[in-house]
Formats: sequence, C-alpha cells, structure tokens
Amino acid sequence: MIYKDKNKPIDERIADLLSQMTLDEKIAQLMGVWDGVPERFDATFLADETKMKKTFGQGVHSVHPYFADLKETVKQRNYIQKYLIEKTRLGIPALFVDEGQHGMMRPEATCFPQAIGMACCWDPELVEKVYTVVANEMRSRGTHFALTPVVDVCRDPRWGRVEETYGEDPYLNSLMAIAAVKGLQGSDNGDVAQGHVAATLKHFLGHGQPEGGINQGPANYSLRVLFDYHMRPFTEAIKKAKPLAVMPSYNEVDGIPSHANKWLLKDILRKKLGFEGMIVSDYFAIDQLYNKHFVVNDNKEAAFVAFDSGVEYEFPVANFYFLLKELVHEGKIKEAEIDKAVEKVLALKFKLGLFENPYVDLNEAIEISKKEESKKLALEVARNSIVLLKNNGILPLNIEKYKKIAVIGPCAKDVYFGGYAGEPYYKISLLEGIKNKVNGKAEVLFAQGCKLTTNTTISFWNWKLDEIVFASREENLKLIEEAKKVANEADVVILAIGENEHLCREAWAKTHIGDNMTLDLFGEQQELCEAIINTGKPVVVYLMNGRPLSINYLNQHADAILEGWYMGQETGNAAADIIFGDVNPSGKLTITFPKHVGQLPMYYNCKPSAQFHDYISMDIKPLYPFGYGLSYTTFEISEPKLEKDTIKINETAKVSVTVKNTGNREGAEVVQLYIRDKVSTVTRPVKELRGFKKVFLKPGESKTVTFELTSNELAFHDINMEYIVEPGEFEIMVGNCSSDEVLKKTILIVTQ
Repeated sequence: MIYKDKNKPIDERIADLLSQMTLDEKIAQLMGVWDGVPERFDATFLADETKMKKTFGQGVHSVHPYFADLKETVKQRNYIQKYLIEKTRLGIPALFVDEGQHGMMRPEATCFPQAIGMACCWDPELVEKVYTVVANEMRSRGTHFALTPVVDVCRDPRWGRVEETYGEDPYLNSLMAIAAVKGLQGSDNGDVAQGHVAATLKHFLGHGQPEGGINQGPANYSLRVLFDYHMRPFTEAIKKAKPLAVMPSYNEVDGIPSHANKWLLKDILRKKLGFEGMIVSDYFAIDQLYNKHFVVNDNKEAAFVAFDSGVEYEFPVANFYFLLKELVHEGKIKEAEIDKAVEKVLALKFKLGLFENPYVDLNEAIEISKKEESKKLALEVARNSIVLLKNNGILPLNIEKYKKIAVIGPCAKDVYFGGYAGEPYYKISLLEGIKNKVNGKAEVLFAQGCKLTTNTTISFWNWKLDEIVFASREENLKLIEEAKKVANEADVVILAIGENEHLCREAWAKTHIGDNMTLDLFGEQQELCEAIINTGKPVVVYLMNGRPLSINYLNQHADAILEGWYMGQETGNAAADIIFGDVNPSGKLTITFPKHVGQLPMYYNCKPSAQFHDYISMDIKPLYPFGYGLSYTTFEISEPKLEKDTIKINETAKVSVTVKNTGNREGAEVVQLYIRDKVSTVTRPVKELRGFKKVFLKPGESKTVTFELTSNELAFHDINMEYIVEPGEFEIMVGNCSSDEVLKKTILIVTQ
C-alpha cells in the first residue's frame, strides 16, 4: 500500500490512505479520547479486547491525558499505539496530547516559572529554550501535540487564568508566543523537528478580558479592541512561527460563542490571518453551545454548528462529532469537508514518522527527564523572572548583620506552582532555599503565620481539586500570635505571602472556582502583615501569587518587596540568590498592579480619556506600572536619537540609546521603547510598547541599543478598519518602565 511506503511523498500517502477509509474511520480522526473518561486506560482496560475495540477500533485523532507517572505513561502509550498499528484495519497511529505552559504537565517533569512570571524575564530567547526543554520531555514520553502556549492578552487581573498568560501587552505577548512556538516545534516554518511537538495557540479570541473577570465570560468588545490588542499575538505567531493548531476560546463575542463563530474562524483566522493548520476545540466547548450558551437545540445541532463554523476536531472526547456521520447522510455537511480535516491530521502523523515508529523508549524518556541542563535552565529563568518592587537598602541581606532570620508566612514552607503544572522530581521551598543559602552562618526560624486553604496536597493535584476548604479565622489568629513571637526573636523577617493553586486558577465549574472580586490579600494575611510590621523588625516581603495584588500597606511599610509569582521547582534557590545578593534582580512586570480593584480596568496602554481625572476617593495611578522593576545597581539611559527625524510610511525608523551601569554591581536593565501616535483618525493609546532589549552591564560599562520601527509597529486599524500607517507625528519614548516620569522622548515624523 502506498500509504505505508515511507519513501513515497506525503501527499500521495495521504491520498492513498484517505481513499481506503470509511466515513466512520474518517470521523474517528476528528475526535479525541480521554484517559479516565469514562474509564482509565489502565492495565485491566488495555487487556480487555471488547473495550479496546469500542474505544480504538475505528482509529482516533488523539489520546488525551490521565496524569500517570513516567513509566506508566510510556507503557500505556506504547501499548495503545501497538493496538492501533496491529489490530485496527488501517493501522493509523494516535497523537498523544499534553499541556505544557510552564513545563510538561505530568509527574517527573521539569517545572519552570508560571507563564506570568516567566514573561517578567523579558527575554524571548530564554523563553524559547524553556519550551525546547518542554518539547523534548514531551516527545520522549510519546507526546506529539501540546495544548500550549496561552497567548491571551490579560486585561482583567480578577480573572483566575492571569497566571497562564504573559501579561497585558500585545507586543510582548507576540514575541513570547513566537518564542514558545519555535521552542515547541523546533522551527519557524511549520515543521516539527525531531524531539519536538506541535504547538497550539489559545484561546481565539478575547479570552483574556472576560466581563467581571469571570472565566469564560463574554468578551463583547469593539473590533478595534479585538484586532489591535487581543488578536496581535495570534497574527504575529501565525506569520512568524507557523503553529500547527489554534484553539478557539470559550467566550462569546457580540453574542456568538467562538466555537460557533464562522466569521471569527473562517473569515478572520483562515482568510485574514492565513492560518492553514488545525482548529481544535477547547475541552467540552462544543458541549457548551448546548448547555451553557444555549445557541443550539440539541447535540446534533451543536455538532453541525461547530463543524460548519470551522472547528475541525473535538477535544477531549467524542461527545458530539460522532453525529457528523448523520449530518453527512442528511446532506448538511459534505464528506469533502470531512476529508479536508482528516488530511491535516494524517499529514501531521506522517510528518512525525508515526506510521514507521510510533513507540518511545523508556530509558531515553527517563534520561531526558533528568537532564542537569534542564534543572540549570529552570534556576536561570527563575532568577531572571523575580521582580524587585521595593527596596529601602535592606537588600541584599547581609548575613554578618542579621544572625537570626525569621521566615514567616503561608508561602514559606510550601511550594506552589500555579495551574497546569507538573510535579518535578524535587522542589525547593523558600524556607529551604534560605536555610541552604545561610548554611549555618545564621539561625533560621520559621512560623506558619496563617493558612490559606487547609486541603492543600502536592501542587500537581491541588490545582485539580474542586473543593476548597478555607482555614478557620480562629486557627489563623492563633498562628499570627505564634508568628509575632518568632518575629520578636529575629533580627529580620522574610514574610512569604500571596496565593496558592486554590485561590487563583481556571474556573471551569460552579464547584471549581478560581476568579476573584478583590485584589487584596486573602484571608487573615493582611492582619499577619500588620502584626509583623508592628514588631518593629525589618521586613522583606516575598510574594508568591498568580495575579497582581493590591498591597498598598506593604508598599508603605515593608522594607523590601519581591514579586516571585510561582517560580517552579527552583523557587527557594532563586529567591535566596536574589535576597542575599548572589544574583542581581532584573525582572520587570508584564502586568499593571492596581491600588484597588475599583480602578479596573487598568492597563498602561489605555486611551487618553481614561487618564483625564482622578476618582473622588483615589487617584488613577497604579501601585506598580507595567515594565517596572528595581535592581541592586543603577542605570542611566540617554535621550533617544533617531537616525532620521522623518521617514515615509513604508520605511523603517532606527532609534538608538546608550545605557550605562552607574552603580557598583553588575546587573541587567530592560530598555523599553514605547510609541504614541499623536493625532489619528481614531483614538490611540497613550503609549504602546514597540521594542525592548535586556542589557547586561558591569559597573561603569555602557552599551548602545538600537531599535527598528517598521510600518508594522506604527500601523493600526484606522477609521475604515484598514490596517495602515497614518502620516503625522509619533512620540518615541524610551526608559526602564512605562511610567511617564522615567521616559525620555523625541518626535518621529512620518510622511506619505
């Protein structure tokens, strides 16, 4: 048979195989199966011929995960592939699917900083290395298809999925999306390199700004908001990295759910953006057309509307698309449309070489999962991602001065990873990291301080638990009293507070919530902070959290504040390196910190009228602005210089600045370039990030940084919804954060 001949062109192999497939076998290639729903694919199941035939007999698009350990994963996947190859009529192998936003979501996998933290390194090359490791670990265990990266632009920090995003800026998210896809696929041309996997951009479109911050809530925004903000990361990644899949979002836009939105998926994604890959459903999103959005009458109509709108594959299980057969017989769907979708999945399976070798080697998988280089990278990324928000000079801590160090708080002894995390071979808590660092040169005391939730288990499973059991106030008040005693014994306090995987996570059911209506510290943490501050001891705050927190009191009273988000398996080591000065902090925020939830929506690239006046009870300034982050040294950035003051609309402008380390420590500064179209046919943001560069400098050293502004960086959707550059004056701003107080400016004139 031609399709079994690896020397034949893939197009010929696809055509030959497709010609032999029944309609049932074709439709099977459009649907996933989910290990554990309704039954686990354990040894008993795999040995049951009747169950195996019912589940895999017609073939399958993909197998979706049950989170088994490494050995069981490899064994199970090899067994399923063997069954498909040897015992089904045509021998079509399966794709195996995994999550991997900050590491492969399985036990015994490297756990990197959560995405919102990773983005704070402002280093796309480093991020690409992360996703290369993620891909290698995935592929070694038989994964072929990653439900990653999340490129949603987050414009509401109440949303529980803030942590999975790269922040609030379309430009930065675009570069992170490109880096992630290149790392996962091992190329930028749509091919999947050896040891790599197919990437899935998600969630298309508007998912990062749900009404009320409620996950899956409506995103009823104007076309310009959708196109200029939410769509840009998809546009850029599709153009410059060519991901193999895109996943529509759960939300609706203008009353139409994305999984039923033919305009969004066919006119915009396919035609406007030129996406040629696979459009895969989010988990149970086709179900939601029937049971949540109420835009269809029954299961068959849901299947028709989703497929007709452009959703080609149903994940994770075949709840609806088995009905496509009836729809074909009824003439509502053409079999040729089924064939087009089948061709894409077969093409991937052929390109991956699965027909020749669908199996994976256990020893190789173990070896790859334990690579020292991966551990070192996890530490490097964590060090680069931690953001210093405040420092009155106490940091870095001097062990000679502080002989008794109290580590206090609900985030001190436990390591929280955030959502969609695996469980690594090891994890270092903040407390462990501090103890390891001082190495007996100082006494380290500990107090719990208070609890966040009481049913916390290992991080990997905690995120998935539906039930949240909150700590009692009575118990927490007792813990606060104990913490005060410990603090009084110490010379300095490291106060570790924030959130855990129960308090900030994807909310997918009434029984599994994760969004919040406040950005204040949860539970009795504020009282803990006040009690520790009132002891009069120096206090260094370490935040471990998934969303921006309105820590106004701490900003006023603490001696230093570090934003650690979720730093992965190397949390404690990275934090200790920063706290004691072995590493100079260089992270910068990728999302604005409001002073109060009542200021929302708040993002740096707002419109001019949004900054016109203050509230009665509070000003409109953020607590910490986008792009902000301190260092243990100081930097000076020169006035920006233009190569030419005037360019034509199709030309490129070059902007140069000199950055100098004016302090006495080596360190890194992130030089940021923003633009503002001063007069335009429609209102434009007060500033937009259009370039950045992380520069490492020794004391006294200077470097020149040059940015190029192409027409793509200056363009927007004008009054006629055309993506163009309008002639006029552009304000060019360069500095180390988005705050007007630090930006230096010049004017670029653009002519026809």
